Amino acid sequence: MSILKERELKIYWGTATTGKPHVAYFVPMSKIADFLKAGCEVTILFADLHAYLDNMKAPWELLELRTRYYEQVIKAMLESIGVPLEKLRFVRGTDYQLSKEYTLDVYRLSSVVTQHDAKKAGAEVVKQVEHPLLSGLLYPGLQALDEEYLKVDAQFGGVDQRKIFTFAEKYLPSLGYAKRVHLMNPMVPGLTGSKMSSSEEDSKIDLLDRKEDVKKKLKKAFCEPGNVENNGVLSFIKHVLFPLKSEFVVLREEKWGGNKTYTAYEALEKDFAEQVVHPGDLKNSVEVALNKLLDPIREKFNCPELKKLSSAAYPTPSKAKPGEKGTKNSEPEDVIPSRLDIRVGKVISVEKHPDADSLYVEKIDVGEAEPRTVVSGLVHFVPKEQLQDRLVVLLCNLKPQKMRGVESQGMVLCASSVGEPRQVEPLDPPAGCCAGERVYVEGYEGGEPDEELKPKKKVFEKLQADFCISEDCVAQWKQRNFLTKLGAVSCKSLRGGSIS
Repeated sequence: MSILKERELKIYWGTATTGKPHVAYFVPMSKIADFLKAGCEVTILFADLHAYLDNMKAPWELLELRTRYYEQVIKAMLESIGVPLEKLRFVRGTDYQLSKEYTLDVYRLSSVVTQHDAKKAGAEVVKQVEHPLLSGLLYPGLQALDEEYLKVDAQFGGVDQRKIFTFAEKYLPSLGYAKRVHLMNPMVPGLTGSKMSSSEEDSKIDLLDRKEDVKKKLKKAFCEPGNVENNGVLSFIKHVLFPLKSEFVVLREEKWGGNKTYTAYEALEKDFAEQVVHPGDLKNSVEVALNKLLDPIREKFNCPELKKLSSAAYPTPSKAKPGEKGTKNSEPEDVIPSRLDIRVGKVISVEKHPDADSLYVEKIDVGEAEPRTVVSGLVHFVPKEQLQDRLVVLLCNLKPQKMRGVESQGMVLCASSVGEPRQVEPLDPPAGCCAGERVYVEGYEGGEPDEELKPKKKVFEKLQADFCISEDCVAQWKQRNFLTKLGAVSCKSLRGGSIS
């Protein structure tokens, strides 16, 4: 190549921040290590916008969290195989893909690309459905434009990207941009024999899987004696372990011949085909080698900050998506925070309850046509003048309940001290919030809350059991912050308290 006569090659590898990265990601990582050793300048793109465009595999509200997760886990992978991070450039797609120039180029490209070519280009990458969304048709064009906006000479990706690469070579010149070189790595078959996929749990081993999970998944993996076709275990050895170590050791008891070291994959495949190597010994050996790769990653993600990031970016799955309700004729089965309708409210007026010395009756604006009437037991804790005109956090979808003859249409959420004497402080939304603004729990931003929480289901009570105030006075559920679009919900001073 003429470029190499003048300077080192500039290459980028991109990954859409959708499902959790799995062990097959070691294939491109090992090749990135080779590029760096050869003196290339390498950019890693965290394609967050692409993740949303691909049939919304990553919900918009989780993009930031998942991009942060990808950045941390891929850096941990590279460190585990000895790749120096200072030689790499890390870029997020939304850092430049929302610019005026990039957006205009998307429009320019859409004026010359046919629907047929866009659909064909994404056939192996974008999720295929009977009636594709327009977003999936835009995906290949954005990936082509990335080559120009990242100012690289070449793009590197899996062989499943080849149709997008062909698309880029055809259409970039139509915008006056140069063709790029395209480099490809093979795709590692999954443990079930098909492509290893984030969306198919049994096909892949997650980078943070526990050792017992690795053992269980390998035990179930397709590895028929003598069969070297679609054998995910052999394929992983060929495309991941051999390139990283230049050898593979089959561990076995002395009565079966003892350990044997292979320095060429072909020799191992031949012995397996001739049943000299047993599937059980092969799986056990892969388990040992794989855990050596994963141990540094597990250790890095064992800290509280990254544990929290992992659980927030990938909330526990349910039959409904996180934050979504079930069908019209059924209640959601999971007790998740997005079922609560929590909003910022502004206290318009405060009066003592006519029939109860410990209760206030408040009128609170929550962005509806009329203020809500709310009864709160705050008389002994918060002076009336401190409630007047302040912002509060209100749970709005409890069933209305009469309290000493006055119907209460919500609950003001407050921090409460653990010890005696009891102290209570209303939760504080961030400064600048408006009445009616949604309050949500980190990682559960999407979906609609229940119209009304059924008392018998005790949804609020079950969630409330895990409400708390952090050491820096932030309201949390299971160590995930209560948030508005302007930041975290907090209290003034009751560290370690509860929320009621």
